[in-house]
Amino acid sequence: MSSSFEKHQKRRLISSYFSVVLSIALVLFLLGLLGMLVLNAKTISDNFKERVVMSIYLKDSAKQVEIDQLEKSLALSKYVKETKYVSKEDAANFMKAEYGDDFLDDIGYNPLQNSMEVNLKADFVTAEKLNEISETVSGKKFVEEVRYDKDLVSIMNSNVKRISFWVLVLSALFTVIAMLLINSSIRLAVYSKRFIIKTMQMVGATKQFIRRPFIWKSIRLGIIGAILALLGMAIVLYYVDQTFPELSLLKNQFLIIGLFVGIFIIGILITWISTYFATQRFLNLKTDQLYY
Repeated sequence: MSSSFEKHQKRRLISSYFSVVLSIALVLFLLGLLGMLVLNAKTISDNFKERVVMSIYLKDSAKQVEIDQLEKSLALSKYVKETKYVSKEDAANFMKAEYGDDFLDDIGYNPLQNSMEVNLKADFVTAEKLNEISETVSGKKFVEEVRYDKDLVSIMNSNVKRISFWVLVLSALFTVIAMLLINSSIRLAVYSKRFIIKTMQMVGATKQFIRRPFIWKSIRLGIIGAILALLGMAIVLYYVDQTFPELSLLKNQFLIIGLFVGIFIIGILITWISTYFATQRFLNLKTDQLYY
């Protein structure tokens, strides 16, 4: 009979530990994903900004030397990420491939212009910078026109600021929620041992002596939960990096390692602090209050 009771108690104990570890792992995993989003928010927004194309249309009278000089000067400038020269023939072939019809047969000549597609660095993709660069390039006598999507740039910059703000707010909010959830799981685990705590206290054990094994047990559970969370984060990070290599999520390894270490330390600290206050609460209760 006693053996059956002991097995039942052991199963309950394992189930309690498992639920605590699972809660810690899930909360830290979600917190880690949010951390990765915060760390890579600028990288992601920069990637979108650098896809904005400024098209420089050249006059038919433009000489090849002038075109080469423009391309070289743009490539060497501090605000350009990359340039691509598109001849009128290449533009016509692209339109033919895109729409399936050779419009040149209908009009008898190629009305398109030679152009240069310029991708700017993210810091220069603002309305002011683009307007300044556009005016500078337009001042060249062989440049017909400079075009870029002003509305897209305005909307993009506005949304990036708004999203960055809410990501920071959600990060702070979720950190508090994570601490509360882990604290709740730890308190439930300690609650199941409240009679053992009071019994040890009644036979003369000091509070520090009673608290120590609970804290070390919770720290071990926190370490296990943190390791599981970090494994999940590593898998997600690897998958996203393979799916979207242009984001270069693994480029800044120092920040990634810092995030992983931070999540690991958070898992230990929260379980340590939660267990300390949970055991302290039951140590301060009177015997008749343990039943409520």
